[in-house]
Amino acid sequence: MRPINPKALFSLAAVGVLALAACGEAPDEEPETDAEADENGESPEVPEDVDFTACLVSDEGGWDDQSFNESAYVGLQNAVEDFDIDFNTAESSSEADFGPNVDAMVQQGCDLTFGVGYMLEDAIDEAALANEDLSFGLIDSTLPSEPENGKALVFNTAEAAYLAGYVAAATSETGVVATFGGIQIPTVTVFMDGFADGVDRYNDDNGADVQLLGWDKETQNGSFSGDFSDQNAGRTLTEQFLAQDADIVMPVAGPVGLGAAAAIEDHGDSLMIWVDTDGYESTDYGDIILTSVMKQIPQAVYDTVEESVAGEFSSEPYIGDLENDGVGLAPFHDYEDEVSDEVKEKIDELIEEIVSGETEVVSDNAP
Repeated sequence: MRPINPKALFSLAAVGVLALAACGEAPDEEPETDAEADENGESPEVPEDVDFTACLVSDEGGWDDQSFNESAYVGLQNAVEDFDIDFNTAESSSEADFGPNVDAMVQQGCDLTFGVGYMLEDAIDEAALANEDLSFGLIDSTLPSEPENGKALVFNTAEAAYLAGYVAAATSETGVVATFGGIQIPTVTVFMDGFADGVDRYNDDNGADVQLLGWDKETQNGSFSGDFSDQNAGRTLTEQFLAQDADIVMPVAGPVGLGAAAAIEDHGDSLMIWVDTDGYESTDYGDIILTSVMKQIPQAVYDTVEESVAGEFSSEPYIGDLENDGVGLAPFHDYEDEVSDEVKEKIDELIEEIVSGETEVVSDNAP
């Protein structure tokens, strides 16, 4: 297998967080991550004793979602420690919190404020337009108005999910795999598109007929829990898939995926594919996780803070893909021996095909 970026294999360290409206508990641990050099091989020069505050607003998943929001928090904390800057956070429990929480960050004097997720698109865009002297970042979505003081941090997860779909189809013993999302938005369905294409590629290459439940890429119809917080909905959807003989399930739903994991664990003869982080490291369900489709959110947040502290903030979007290691597959961990050498070699080939452009993973939902 191609080596996994070591910055993906993080653990978290205890940190505190300023209590604000709709604020919640922060993750308990913090990883060790170093700044990456820019395209010229040099990192931005960060001044000492800088007066700078970086801030972060979660979506409804919260900081302890063991996935998307927690990844962003990790990147922020790395930057806070390395650059000795101040920080504020606000944890959203519903969509109604997004605007007020972003406004709270502005009022708290944040020089750079990130919103985590597509759902904060309007709140971050409006704040950027209204506060031209401050900087803003939006993780996993573009900004509609494309303000000069706003930066999109987006990820072409269809590419990595394509690899996961191939592995799932190759590993399935029942010939049935499944996926579902939290809400039908582009940053969710882009995973599902790639996963579906990866299953199709395995079938085409091997004359197989592995069935995918939960998503039809052509019609863009599939299964969704309705939010990113209801773990019972995730359990129910997964139990339905298991009843239809699915033995590998990929939830794209933040904490809702923990409900899926509980159902899979109870079932005893099935596995899951986690998303956003390496679920083997970030959840309590490592023994049932085949692999994970990862976004390097911590590094993208870290780099954006670094640029901003150095006075080099740019509105040019960050796009993570296989070529720049912004997305990728996690190791197979406990299932290293269960995935054949032939499949591992094929994944290496597929990575090379995608990076070279020989194989294009097409999704209308990709950035």
